Amino acid sequence: MKLRSPLFAPGDSERKASKAIASAADCIILDLEDSVAASAKEGARVITVAILRETTAKNPGRDMIVRVNPRTTTWYLADLAAVVPAAPRALMLPKCTGPEDLVALDHHLEVLETAAGLKVGGIKVIMLPTETAASVFRLGRYAGAPRLLAMGFGAEDICADLGVQPRKPDGSFPASIAWARGATLVAAGAAGVLALDTPFPDPRDPAGLARETANAVADGFAGKMLIHPDQIATVNAAFTPDAERIVWAERVRDAFAANPGSGVLSMDGKMLDRPHLRLAERILAMAG
Repeated sequence: MKLRSPLFAPGDSERKASKAIASAADCIILDLEDSVAASAKEGARVITVAILRETTAKNPGRDMIVRVNPRTTTWYLADLAAVVPAAPRALMLPKCTGPEDLVALDHHLEVLETAAGLKVGGIKVIMLPTETAASVFRLGRYAGAPRLLAMGFGAEDICADLGVQPRKPDGSFPASIAWARGATLVAAGAAGVLALDTPFPDPRDPAGLARETANAVADGFAGKMLIHPDQIATVNAAFTPDAERIVWAERVRDAFAANPGSGVLSMDGKMLDRPHLRLAERILAMAG
């Protein structure tokens, strides 16, 4: 599943979801959490399931993700029971407090997948582990967590704990937010999964989006979560390697394929080792 541009759409709005599905976003996140009021949660589940089933029938290649409510809420289990039979490609778990949340989610999904006649383990998980200050200190514990596909960094929720704004007037992150963002990248690398950057909050500021996305690419994120279709083109372009980078990656891949027993090679007079091969493979995966 490509994750350059996961686009959120409210789970209770067929119109917005249809627009998102028809867009060039790599995948769609139907949201049952923040964008749905408490009084609308039950109806949102019904609408989300209908959208999933219709999309599977009409466009089976479209990657669909559902953000369920946090495990600590009364809506969590009802969300899982409703959406799992509709077989989304992945679930997004917000406000993840530690690997125990993923272990519990794995057990719940095993039961629901079995009951629905689905392949056990087929539904993957993207989780948001930095939405509270306390959860940031557990970031290094996710290696080997079941079903984990990616970690997403969110700059907005943690600010309530820290008493800061997500961004300074110049668009940069305050020190505490920047630290949590960097820790997410390192934790994702340690767990062997992708890292997704925080959404940019203002669809009317394309320059700000371009600047923040360029920083995300340079820092090592694999994609950036989106809140509006107008943000897709900028993010897809930024996270697609240019031709020169692709050629380099292909040459590195081919060099190691021709010398499978070698840990170190030379190309254009420069040393290459296995980390270069992993980087090349990631570049080629991003290039599609």
